[in-house]
Amino acid sequence: QVHVVESGGGSVQAGGSLTLSCVVSGYSYWGYRDYCMAWFRQVQGKEREGIAIIRIGGGSDYVDSVKGRFTISRDPSKDSLYLHINSLKPEDTAMYYCAANNAYYPDCSRETSYAYWGQGTQVTVSS
Repeated sequence: QVHVVESGGGSVQAGGSLTLSCVVSGYSYWGYRDYCMAWFRQVQGKEREGIAIIRIGGGSDYVDSVKGRFTISRDPSKDSLYLHINSLKPEDTAMYYCAANNAYYPDCSRETSYAYWGQGTQVTVSS
């Protein structure tokens, strides 16, 4: 059974940094290079949005609003996915979710590409 747990959220001032961590225990697909893991975020009252995607074998992609500020990485030896966030802005305030899939999808930007989700970690950025 796969269990996904995010951590690292909190309240920070604009311009600050955070690192979000996600442990994906029981995940047996670390050897599948084309499978994806991702970070999504959801602003209250809005739809959940994919912001950073990584293929297990390497290669990442970001939504334009976070490019240059967010970095996604993974460490299979620790069953972990990370999101390093710099230069935080108030508009980054959201619940952040970690996701992993269990099959190959050519488009990893969609929520429907992911079978495993965490409960989320809240990031609040004050101006």
